[in-house]
Amino acid sequence: MHCPVCGDDCVTEARALLTELPERFAPCPDCMGLVYDKQSPPPDIDTAEPCPSCGKRFIDEVFAHIYRIMAEEGDLAGTEPLAAAGTPLVHPGSALRRAPYLPPGSLLLLSRSVEERAAARLVAEVPEVRGVVRAGAGTPGVRDTDTEPMTHTLLAGCDVRADVFPTLRGPVVVYKQQSALHLEFPRDRDQKILSLEREIRRRRPRTFVDACSGAGTLGLAAARAGVPHVIANDVWYAAAYWTACNLQVNREFLGIGEVTMHRSYDDLRRREVARDPLPVATAAGAQEIEVYQGDLRLLPAVLPPEVDLAALDLFEKADAGKVSQLTRAWQTRVGGAIFIP
Repeated sequence: MHCPVCGDDCVTEARALLTELPERFAPCPDCMGLVYDKQSPPPDIDTAEPCPSCGKRFIDEVFAHIYRIMAEEGDLAGTEPLAAAGTPLVHPGSALRRAPYLPPGSLLLLSRSVEERAAARLVAEVPEVRGVVRAGAGTPGVRDTDTEPMTHTLLAGCDVRADVFPTLRGPVVVYKQQSALHLEFPRDRDQKILSLEREIRRRRPRTFVDACSGAGTLGLAAARAGVPHVIANDVWYAAAYWTACNLQVNREFLGIGEVTMHRSYDDLRRREVARDPLPVATAAGAQEIEVYQGDLRLLPAVLPPEVDLAALDLFEKADAGKVSQLTRAWQTRVGGAIFIP
């Protein structure tokens, strides 16, 4: 599928991605990786080359290569620990039981230290690096429609990557633009999905609303569980777009036909934060799924008369007063059961 960030076909349908996943980060018989101390600078030895048989390289050796380029460009002094280079985000992310051997184009670097010159070199010279993102001060996204959105900065390459999340009915694949959306780390048991599945077993909903969808993980899990009507919404353009994109990615698993996009990535980006909910995508088949971009406080205007279950996965979950205010307002206007993942 066409990627709106780099223009390449780097968004893969779920089944194709999952078919390759078991062997993607596994070493071949000829691989020989060195484990480095992450709390010390990398040893002063030659940069390891990718395996001549499979083209993969152990993640510690890739990070040592990244560290040396950042030190050459002055982003690191060379005395910091290896971990100071940044956070490795593999593509696709999944629950790994051992450190990965990385094929080309499988690593996104998220770093507070990296600058543009080093970022350009990393994408050009380190084959495993697909993109470099400089981390900002906060979590990407929107805390409130009255506040400025937060983002990281894509310095080089492409920052679109996928995570694979387990559900009772099988995995879902969630693509996201990492400079614009918060991190999620897949585990064997995802607590948010488990809480959703408990609520679905308890309530047997006909209609489920994920009012703060992010990239769409809970909505996809609800659809995977067979909920007939799923509505996902987010105030932030990147969340709404990638939720819609992930319907197409997982279409084979969800019992839906073609996904109709009502707004393009460029359309959404021109209005990064929305108030009045606007339709972004729809899909129908064995299930009906809708995606909106808008303020959750105004979402009831476009909802069907009966909503059985809603997830309010709020940025401000630590603010008990705000959570209580929003849930009371939702209960008054929409009704149905509410849970906070």
